[in-house]
Amino acid sequence: LLARQLLLERSALPLTRALERVAGLQTQYAPSGYVSLWSRLRDFPREALTKALEQRRVVQGTLMRVTIHTVSAGDYPLFVEGIRRGRRDWWLRVQRHQVEGLDMNEVAALLRKELSDGPRRQADLLEVLISKGFPRTAWSGAGLWLDMVRVPPSGTWQQRRADLYGLAEERLGPWSVTEAESREHLVRRYLAGFGPASLSDLADWAGLSVTTLRPVVERMNLRRFSDERGRELLDLPRTPLPDPDTPAPVRFLPTWDATLLAHARRTQILPERYRSRVFNTRTPHSVPTFLVDGAVAGTWRYENGRVRLAPFERLSRSVQAEVEQEAERLAEFHAG
Repeated sequence: LLARQLLLERSALPLTRALERVAGLQTQYAPSGYVSLWSRLRDFPREALTKALEQRRVVQGTLMRVTIHTVSAGDYPLFVEGIRRGRRDWWLRVQRHQVEGLDMNEVAALLRKELSDGPRRQADLLEVLISKGFPRTAWSGAGLWLDMVRVPPSGTWQQRRADLYGLAEERLGPWSVTEAESREHLVRRYLAGFGPASLSDLADWAGLSVTTLRPVVERMNLRRFSDERGRELLDLPRTPLPDPDTPAPVRFLPTWDATLLAHARRTQILPERYRSRVFNTRTPHSVPTFLVDGAVAGTWRYENGRVRLAPFERLSRSVQAEVEQEAERLAEFHAG
């Protein structure tokens, strides 16, 4: 996982290819994408991600698990088409008591008309829906019937609130891909970034059911392994499997980093004894963490020009020095 997530060695990949390599970045908190890329790419300047968003090479939208992701412009249509039906079914189940009799196609048509002249703020769009008699709940599902993306400078380091919306087709141009090829693309992206992995891990990441994805993986040419408990793991052919003793450098991760989420649990990047200190009722979004020898060893926060460290256990003198050096570099990145 460390190798595939570009956390063993900072990569020289272009920004868009790096996003594709790691299967996109979860970015409910806009600065998370910047810190994620700083930890993964060589000589990553903070303005590079903002520029890529402005140039439409990268896009930010609601995707897997109905959460905000930053992905390449090439991946966005394939991700959207692969998960669209599953996302709609999930939303209708969850909201069934609030949306009885609600025509979401009408909601989408109204929003499309409002966005046809350019991006609009979330508050303005919600006001339009309410003025036409639609319930407030309609907004929470609108993006499942109309492909909308966040438009910069909204959702960037400079303006962190991602509340300016535009039509995806206007930002990226029209696309034509099938659900079948899109779902195969989802599988390839996930396994390239997180494999070997179980089918249930893949389903958790995509926000789709195991039943939906099983026929997809069965028709693909995949490598198959068994984990320590005999469960099947899937992988792409010719993907790297580094030696287990490969040294892992200190790395800093932001909130929402996907390497710590449930679908990557079996990798033990986050030791179970620390999970409640990273994910709990006060911090369901996680907290910023740092890795020592490939595993979470503490938390950090940027405050008054410094990155302050909170190790979970006492660090050796040499490891402490390495962590502090990386923290100083991260403080410089925050300071611009």
